[in-house]
Amino acid sequence: MLRRERSLELIDTQSGGDVSRIVVAGIGPIPGSTVREKARYLRDEGDGLRRLLLSEPYGDPAMSVDLIVEPGRPEAQAGYIIMEAMGYPMYSGSNTICTATALLQSGAIAMREGRQNVVLESPAGLARIEAVVDDGRVESITTEGEPAYVAREGLTVEVPYYGRVRFDLVWSGAYYAVIDARDHDFTLGPEEQIALTAFGDGFVRAAGPDLLQEHPDLGDVGPLSFAHFTGAVRRTGDGRFESRSATYVHPGVLCRSPTGTGTSARLALMHRRGEIAPGQSLETVSPRGNRFVGTVLAAVHVGEYPALRSAITGSARLIAHSRLVVDLEDPLVDASDLEGLLTAV
Repeated sequence: MLRRERSLELIDTQSGGDVSRIVVAGIGPIPGSTVREKARYLRDEGDGLRRLLLSEPYGDPAMSVDLIVEPGRPEAQAGYIIMEAMGYPMYSGSNTICTATALLQSGAIAMREGRQNVVLESPAGLARIEAVVDDGRVESITTEGEPAYVAREGLTVEVPYYGRVRFDLVWSGAYYAVIDARDHDFTLGPEEQIALTAFGDGFVRAAGPDLLQEHPDLGDVGPLSFAHFTGAVRRTGDGRFESRSATYVHPGVLCRSPTGTGTSARLALMHRRGEIAPGQSLETVSPRGNRFVGTVLAAVHVGEYPALRSAITGSARLIAHSRLVVDLEDPLVDASDLEGLLTAV
């Protein structure tokens, strides 16, 4: 009797402590001419893959998954679909850093010493990347993804147990609610992670349903999933700044890294307020002490919104190469929309 088993080839990576599982083999062709169309097909017809890889016993909701697919844009060397606990983000800085590192160090994209350019296609569009390679290892990734813009400022919402919360809504690859942590007596240190997670959960549940879910170019981008808590900014040098930050990812995850898109959202808000200029940079520091650097590139427009191009610099490390066996007869596996996606062993 033929057993209903399938397998996936994975490269597990981490950037700033956030784990991204890169799926490099085991998935058949996905309908769609662009990565965005492929991501929406998975969202609507094949969501069992995301649930499988981000749920016990096969995964953990604190992880992310990046599925390597054929790109639709000729200038892209690979495409990737981002999957997280809340759904399918259009773009993610940490996931881009991890995906680019995994593709280079696995040989899927030829790696060479020094600086090299890589172009990947995310559901939002092209991510233009500069990799720094030293002695056969990717030491850093600088990625320019989605232009960020401030959609609405000075919003408030009543959050049960926490009272009235003020925030700004910023797009940077997803919609972020940016909250000044000092308004709620947070210092964004490691001892506050559980309290920040509880606050973030209450906030997103209260604020999310009534907020904008459309992007001028990308259309429906889904409900609010991210709350970005910001600390005080201090100058560290000529045109260089530093600030603590924390990003809550609904449901129930506080990022270990400062998050690339969270940093981009912060830059857009600071630029709008005249607090940072092109060529200047902000180093964000997560509650666990992990760091990304965001650099302001140039002012642009997205639809009617004044927007900001920026680049995020971070690094990733490979932590595992694995072959995951999926038994489609396992009662813990929802095989209904998996069998057509996974290729036979």
